[in-house]
Amino acid sequence: MNGSPHLRFDPRTKILLILLCVLSTAMAPSLSYVLGLVSLIALLGILGGKGLYALVGLMVYAVLFLLTKAALAGGETTLQTTLIAFLGLFHKVYPCGFLAGIVIATTKVSEFLSAMHRIRAPKSLTIPLAVMLRYLPTIREDWRFIKDAMGLRDVSPSLKGLLTQPVMTAECLYVPLMMSASRAADELSIASVTRGIENPAPRTCLTQIRFGLVDLLTVFCFGIYFAAGQFL
Repeated sequence: MNGSPHLRFDPRTKILLILLCVLSTAMAPSLSYVLGLVSLIALLGILGGKGLYALVGLMVYAVLFLLTKAALAGGETTLQTTLIAFLGLFHKVYPCGFLAGIVIATTKVSEFLSAMHRIRAPKSLTIPLAVMLRYLPTIREDWRFIKDAMGLRDVSPSLKGLLTQPVMTAECLYVPLMMSASRAADELSIASVTRGIENPAPRTCLTQIRFGLVDLLTVFCFGIYFAAGQFL
């Protein structure tokens, strides 16, 4: 707990949960099973201090779950078949992306590097992942700046704006976003090397990193849910 009202999970636990989530969605026996998995992930997000994100993600999936059920109950048409195929892919990807969002939002780079060093993970794996953890929040901040700049030019970064002004929206949105992403990637790589990310010496971390009882119970719950979908 570390003085916080929210639970703190070991980064190694989060990696195991992502692996279990990928296996569960890939081998899911039904849509109801995936809904239960998303609910379990939402509970994890609430316990980890991301309650609003977890509830919004759960409600979005619930709406799409009902939409998929309605599409399956309708007649067999070309549009319905296309919609079902798209939603089927969505149900395979959504839980993993949902969990990954919670993991990225609750994991500090220093904690992640310290945990990876303890399991003796290769630098070729940990360095790209560490840069990614810092890269996504940077892109989110640039996205807000781009939206503000678009507002000054009366261009809306929405579906309506894309349909009414497709060329202007693409010019004002995708071009600066791609340039910003490229610049941010270079800057983060240089900053990581400058701060000694390639240093072979053992890393230190102010936050205590250990696989505790909470981590064990969390992995156990996800493992039991995965096994229940396969054998029950």
